[in-house]
Amino acid sequence: MRFIISLLVTGLVVALASWVIPGVAVAGFGWAILTGLVIGLVNAIVGGILRLFTFPLNWLTFGLVSFIITVLMIMLSDKIMGTKFEVDGFWPAFFFAIAVAVIEMIIGAMTSDKK
Repeated sequence: MRFIISLLVTGLVVALASWVIPGVAVAGFGWAILTGLVIGLVNAIVGGILRLFTFPLNWLTFGLVSFIITVLMIMLSDKIMGTKFEVDGFWPAFFFAIAVAVIEMIIGAMTSDKK
């Protein structure tokens, strides 16, 4: 059940971020859910391998390379999804990654269990 809720929240985050950022478009909420899943899988598999190889450079740049890899994984997800998820270039993908991170942070802060 937690996975389904997480998937729906990710779809909502992708839909909101694509609505806010010009140059990014998603065909609908169902496609936003699938886009979130594809971005997560691509970022985990391909991005993980790239982060492993770029670890020394990532360490020297205080994580900037890791963020650039995330942006590139969003652009790769655009190619995988075809016309259902469109990113117009590097800068829209850059701002989309920032918007997704900020929205997820806000939702995480609102839903966290405080004891």
